[in-house]
Amino acid sequence: MRASVCLKDIAAKAGVSTTLVSYVLNNQKVDRINKLTAQKIRDTAKQLNYSANQLARGLKTNKTFTIGLIVSDISNPFSANLARIIEDEAEKYQYTTIFGSSDEDIGKFEKLVNTMVNRKVDGLIISPPSGSETIINNLLQQHIPFVLLDRYFPSIKTNYVALDNYAASFNAVNHLISAGRKRIGMITYDSDLFHLQERKRGYIAALEKSNIAFEKKWLKLVGIGHDRPGIEKAVHKLLSTDPRIDAVLFGSNKIATCSLKLINSLSVKVPSDLAVISFDHTEMLDLFYSPVTYVEQPLEEIGQFAIKNLLENMKDPAAITGTILKAKLIVQQSTGGLIL
Repeated sequence: MRASVCLKDIAAKAGVSTTLVSYVLNNQKVDRINKLTAQKIRDTAKQLNYSANQLARGLKTNKTFTIGLIVSDISNPFSANLARIIEDEAEKYQYTTIFGSSDEDIGKFEKLVNTMVNRKVDGLIISPPSGSETIINNLLQQHIPFVLLDRYFPSIKTNYVALDNYAASFNAVNHLISAGRKRIGMITYDSDLFHLQERKRGYIAALEKSNIAFEKKWLKLVGIGHDRPGIEKAVHKLLSTDPRIDAVLFGSNKIATCSLKLINSLSVKVPSDLAVISFDHTEMLDLFYSPVTYVEQPLEEIGQFAIKNLLENMKDPAAITGTILKAKLIVQQSTGGLIL
């Protein structure tokens, strides 16, 4: 039976001290260690097939080295890509990530939170559904480290990483106005979640700033989740306005994908008849004949800050950090722009 590799073996092969190997492999004092030396130690550990004994580490530190991640829907490209980034980022600090999807269901969300807490995860990164304020407050009362992801509640002081959804929506609509569009619709989710309210607020504010009178019939709300009938109905209603809208902002990539499938079957040409922008991107949108302009969220930064803020909260329960990041508008043919 092959003997397991220990820190002393790595130190001997790399020509450094065992203490230094421990610091590097446990991501301690990283700002004080030469980067080339740290990389040499990691490479040596990999060559020797070193595997940290998590059970032994857990008994010594009273940690499980696991993080619970709860998203709304892991099948959504936005959630899936973000989950992968968080998983890779957590791995850098030797944490394993456990996943779960709430499906925007408060009961399922609470069950997932309780399950992960009972399994003694060291911290949580969660995208809370509407109406979950009580659950969030319970986590605070239990002093469980957590970070809210993509969504947060302004009335509750918590760690969170989110997008400036107001500015992202405002800039998207402003781009449509700059392209000469005057009757701009929006299809978004019927939800009291703050980030969705901010997208709607940014949409209306951009119209008003350009002296375009907002009309209620331009804003269509659909059920959050898998409301294909509601989305198709909203598209038909927007396209039947008199005069008809000449642009539309879709509040999510799912809404955009469903809407464009229907638009593609109608006698409506993008962008000549209708300019469109999607909030978030998905590969499905690349199949549309007119490359879609979209709001790009900085997923790498969101994932990195989520892990960073969580680790800080684990060390210091009083460390509360709210991080707001900026989106980027990727302009393509669906709004009259050039293919990038």
